[in-house]
Parts: sequence; structure tokens; C-alpha cells
Amino acid sequence: MTANVAVEPTPEIPLWNDRALPVTTRVDALIDAMTLQEKTAQLYGVWVGASDEGGEVAPHQHDMEEAVDLGALLPSGLGQLTRPFGTVPVDPAVGALSLARTQARIAAANRFGIPALAHDECLAGFAAWGATAYPVPLSWGAAFDPDAVRRMAAAIGRDMRSVGVHQGLAPVLDVVRDARWGRVEETIGEDPYLVGTIGTAYVQGLQSAGVVATLKHFAGYSASRAGRNLAPAPMGARERADVLLPPFEMAVREGGAHSVMHAYTDTDGIPAAADGHLLTGLLRDTWGFEGTVVADYFGIAFLKTLHGVAADWAGAAGTALAAGVDVELPNVKTFGAPLVRAVTEGRVPEELIDRALRRVLLQKAMLGLLDPDWSAVPAALDGADPDDPDALRGRIDLDPPENRRLAREIAEKAVILLTNDGTLPLVRPRRIALLGPNATEPTAVLGCYSFPQHIGVRHPGTPLGIELPTLRDTLAAEFPDAEITVARGTGIDDGDLSDIGEAALAASEADIAVVALGDRAGLFGQGTSGEGCDAETLVLPGAQQHLLDTLLDTGTPVITVLLAGRPYALGRAADESAAIVQSFFPGEEGTHAIAGVLSGRVNPSGRLPVSVPRSPGSQPATYLGARLAHASEVSNIDPTPAFAFGHGLSYTRFDWTDLTVAVQEAPTDGEFTLAFTVRNTGERPGAEVVQLYLHDPVASVVQPVQRLVGYTRIDLEPGEARRVRVTVPADLACFTGRDGRRVVEPGELEVRLAASSADPRLMARVTLTGAERHVDHTRRLHATFEQDAG
Repeated sequence: MTANVAVEPTPEIPLWNDRALPVTTRVDALIDAMTLQEKTAQLYGVWVGASDEGGEVAPHQHDMEEAVDLGALLPSGLGQLTRPFGTVPVDPAVGALSLARTQARIAAANRFGIPALAHDECLAGFAAWGATAYPVPLSWGAAFDPDAVRRMAAAIGRDMRSVGVHQGLAPVLDVVRDARWGRVEETIGEDPYLVGTIGTAYVQGLQSAGVVATLKHFAGYSASRAGRNLAPAPMGARERADVLLPPFEMAVREGGAHSVMHAYTDTDGIPAAADGHLLTGLLRDTWGFEGTVVADYFGIAFLKTLHGVAADWAGAAGTALAAGVDVELPNVKTFGAPLVRAVTEGRVPEELIDRALRRVLLQKAMLGLLDPDWSAVPAALDGADPDDPDALRGRIDLDPPENRRLAREIAEKAVILLTNDGTLPLVRPRRIALLGPNATEPTAVLGCYSFPQHIGVRHPGTPLGIELPTLRDTLAAEFPDAEITVARGTGIDDGDLSDIGEAALAASEADIAVVALGDRAGLFGQGTSGEGCDAETLVLPGAQQHLLDTLLDTGTPVITVLLAGRPYALGRAADESAAIVQSFFPGEEGTHAIAGVLSGRVNPSGRLPVSVPRSPGSQPATYLGARLAHASEVSNIDPTPAFAFGHGLSYTRFDWTDLTVAVQEAPTDGEFTLAFTVRNTGERPGAEVVQLYLHDPVASVVQPVQRLVGYTRIDLEPGEARRVRVTVPADLACFTGRDGRRVVEPGELEVRLAASSADPRLMARVTLTGAERHVDHTRRLHATFEQDAG
């Protein structure tokens, strides 16, 4: 943080409250005035309302949650309030008033008048009752549109600040390495550049509204063995450096993220929460991160209970502090009395407490929480009677029309048309058979961190809080003259075959069959997708494949619609469906978007952020594989996907022509320039997603066959053309060399301008000349795209 110009303190105002002083002076004065107990109190959160019995929403919550005596804790102060809105259903205005009262109590109880920093989940929208449920991050990746994600995140941030929340636990920057992992829906995709650019846009949007963004999970969580949650991550240093770390680096460097959450996993025997090289050496000393590192829930205690690298709670606390963890979440476990005793006994240096405390207080100062006139009462509640909760209800709207419009825009951009034999768009169908377990399920559009699926399911009878039209509802509105027959066929994962005959009969009597398949989001085995809901294979859950095959046998054209959290192998349906529409938990406006694609009201422009496998047992596989990871004559297993990363069809046609290479040879610190024309040769307006890949045929270490280094969306009217100029810095060809440093090597490269990783449209061979060059975190990260009328 940049210090203000030093001036004399204002009389009778404590130094830490004096806004005229440099923020570092204020924070240092506060630290000097604190007792050890007051210092440690700023380094943990309290989860009011969390339960040690009933359904859990965090790993090992049953084991870790203990009764908290707020009366005993608060005189020393409190660092954070955990999930004031994301724990139980509460009207936003009533919740905001309750939070304000809690904050007033916290500030009044400690001698410095410091409130807590309130954090909550915001993975696919603010996880509060009645808040907009946006598409999940995998759909953000499918949209290939950072600007739309930036606008969405700003809206989420404004909603959070409006009720008194300061920090959001998002975005997830884990790169998909195994699609069986349950948290694939929370990721942005399988490519680090896509994840980095979309995630950075989210950070920028959220923090523009004054909410601290939290990058997670740092680092390696998604590379767990066999896609199992919390399993070890058996990757090498080069995979970590070139695949998993770049999104975090980009979000720190370009997004200015104010917080990072450590991962649960260990890599080569070192848990992330105990990895000083990662949390301090790389994150702070190299990248220059100045914010707070917060624990993933119970992650510090896990150093003792799950990882076995600490003998007791004090040892866990000291290990995490030394590594660079600043805040224990969600509840006090190790940073309270065990840490105080460890310091007084000389086991943990007090300097580590002060280091973490300084970071925490600088962040509170940035948020205005050290100012003497801070207020916990949201502006929307000015003039409200605090003793009349009924009058408060409905006073704060967290799902206004502008939010829903933005949710629909992203959902529409994220729908992916995988195949189409010409059946779509549907033209005045008379009889539609709408089949499958997701045809009439309102929550089929929601991911596991949406409030209804994360918390609402544990409160049966509570209204959803938002409108969730089913696919049946939106198809009826889209095709008002059609006769729609509905049959479930089977459940998501119950394996029930008893209703498949009814579905087949409905299909045989219809002009078109739309079968809605996919996932049910949940937590820890309660769903087929979500945290702790890992998959053994990528076969559709339950008897859904059996239902799909039976419908294909009817002879009626089958449109396969997937509402899912991960890609699935579709068997014969990948080739025999009349069309396949893929949507990754598209949020509250998702069924409108899907119905619009089916009718043609929406011209699909989504692209796959993850490959769709042809075989359910070929995992882990990713387009980023080296040559030996692709199909070969030395193995009978072919990992070639049915649909490759970046794939997606449109209802119009785009021609790519006239490639010119202005600079074909450049030094290792130079750049290439290319230009080409994209024209909409169809009859509908549409958007093409141009993807830029690099292929390095000879390198000092094994490289992926190709990797994404840039992309842009181009919106074109029928007949319209754009001339696109691309500048490609040599820095984009860097990789981690044999000595562990990033290197740009001289030699030939192939630049591929492509509609997907499997569909190159234009290619150019260019050459890097001169000496091998080492680069660091100051390297250029992006190609630039400029569009002119063609």
C-alpha cells in the first residue's frame, strides 16, 4: 500500500484512528498498543450459527466446530465474521441489520473499537438467500468473455457491500487436470490462460465494488490423484509452474487481488498451508503480493489431523504462521489459546504474530474499518425501525432486474452447441417430448455453491428466494403453439428404469425429443457434482445413458441437453444425437438461454472450457498433453476427446482468410505481427471466438503439443467482415526450463489461429532468433488483438 504524506497527529484522536496519518503509522501504533491476546484475536474468525451436528458445508465441520463463547472472546477483539449470510436463510435486510448489530457489539467490546471483517462465499453470485444465482465459473470459461465476467463480479460486489460484507471467497483459479474431480464446476476450465484471464476479470470487478477478492486454492488442489477431493497432488515442479500457478500470478499482478486462500492438498509431501516457499517466497517475495493469506476452512488444524506435520494445535499454528498464513478460518481453533501459550513459552516468535497482524490491519484500514466514523448500518436501512423486522423484509433486493439481465447475458454466451445435423434451430415444432430428470427440476441450473443447493437444501420448506423457471416452463413460453409431453424417464443417479418405457413412448409419438440430462449439485456425496462429489468415471450418473440410448432407438430426432457440472462421455449419442447442447450450471436465467438456443432466438457462441471425452475411462486427459499423452500406436487407450477444448458451433458460418505475417522472424525479446480476415458468410448475426495457440516443435524440455496464448470474440452481422491484427510477444513462448527458470528459446514456432484446439483455420511458421533469454514475473502475458472493418 502507498503511504500518505506524514503530518502531525490530530489532538485527542488515537493515532490508529487518525486518517490524516500514513496508514502504516496508524497500523504500527495500533500494534504497539495491543496485548498478545488482542493481537491474536485479529487473526481468526468466528462462525456464528455453524453447527457441529447435522449436515456439514465444510470438510470435517462436525469434528472441528466447537461452541464459541463470544462474551469471553470479544473483549480482545475479533478478526473476521464467517458467512453472516451464507449459513442460514435470512431476508437480506434483516440479515444486514443483524450483522450491523453484531459489528456494533464487537467494536464496543474491544478497547480499540475495531469491528470484524465480514466474509462470505460468492463463487457464482453472492451466496445469500434471495441473491442472484449467476452461472457457475465453468460457464464463465465457456463464454470466453472477460468483460461480461468483470461486470458480473462488480454487480456481485455491490450486492455484498450493500449488506455489510467486506470479503468474497472467490474466484477459484484451479486448472482442471482430471474431470472426475467434483469441483470442476467451480473452475473456469482446463487451460491456464483462459482461467487466468477470466479469473483476473472477476477479481477486478469484485474489488471495483470495494470487496476483497480471495484467490483459491493456492496451489495444486485440482491436480489431486484420481480426481479425489483433498487427495495428494502428485505433480512435478514444472507442471505446477507452467499450468497451475500462472492464473494466480496473473490475478495478483494484473488483478491486484487483496487476498489468497491456501489449498488443502500437499504436493510432494508439503501441505500448502506449511509451504513457505509458496506462500512467502513466491507469492510475496517474487510476485509482490501485499494482501492477506487466509486459511481454507480448518486447513491449519488439518496440519495436525490430516497431514500429520504438526504434533498439536500450537505446532500447527506456528507452522502455518511461519509459512505465511495470516488468518485462521472459519473459527478459532489453533490461533487462539494454543498460539498464545506457544508464544509465551517461546515456541513461536511474536514477530510472526506481528507480521500477520500488520497485514490484517492494513487491510482493515483499506476498508475503512479503523476509521472513527465507520458505520455498519447499510445505506438501504437508513430510517428503518430496527425493532420491526417485518417492516425490514424486502427492503434490500439482491436479485434486481439488472442482475437478471446480466445473468441471462452470460448464460446465453456460455451455452455450447456441440453437434447439429440441421435440426436446430427448431422451426414451429408441433409435438415436443421433453424428457429426462432435469426437464422439470428448478435447481438443475444451480451449482453446489449457490445458496439453494449449499444451504437451502438443509432447510426444507424454506422458499428458494429466487425465481427458477424449469426447462418445461421456458420451452412452453418459447414454443407456445407446441404440444409438450413430459416424462422423467429416470432420476439423476437413482438407476431407476421403470419410467424409461413411458419416455420412449412419448418420444416415438413426438416430432422431436428433447432430453435434459446431467447432474445434481451437492456437497460431500449428496450430489453428483460439487465439493466432495467426485466421480469414478465420466459415464452419465445413474441410468441416464440407458435412457438416452433407448430414446435414440425410437427413431425420433433426439436433442441432448446437458445441465451439468462436468463433461461426460455420451457414448453413441455423441454421434447419433440430432444435436447436443451443453450448458454448465447456467444459473437462474439458464433455462431461458437454453430455450433461446433451441428456438434460434439465441445464436450459440459458447466454447468448451474443458474437453468432452469420448471414452469415460480415459481420464485424466487434457488438450494440454505432450505428444506421449495423445493417441499412439503403443497403447490401446485413445484419449482423443469427442469434442475438443475450445469447440462450439453456431447457426451461421465464418470464413477465415487472407493471413499475412508482417514480422516472421523476431529476437527472443521481440514480437510477431499477423493479420487475417474473419467474415460472417451466413444469414444470422453471430459471434466467432478466435483462439490463438502456440506449437513449439523442439524444446529443451517436453512441451504440450499446443497451448492457448490468446483469444478474442468477434461479433459480426451477416456479410460483415473484420480485419484482425494480432501481436504475439516472444514472452508467450516461455516455459520452465531444466534449471527451474522461465526461458524463451530461439527456434521455430507454429502460430495457430483456430476455432478450437482441434480446428486450426490459419497457421504461420515464425522463428525466434538470438540468444536464449530468461524471463520472470514481469514478462508480457498477453497477445493483443485489434479489429478493423474488413
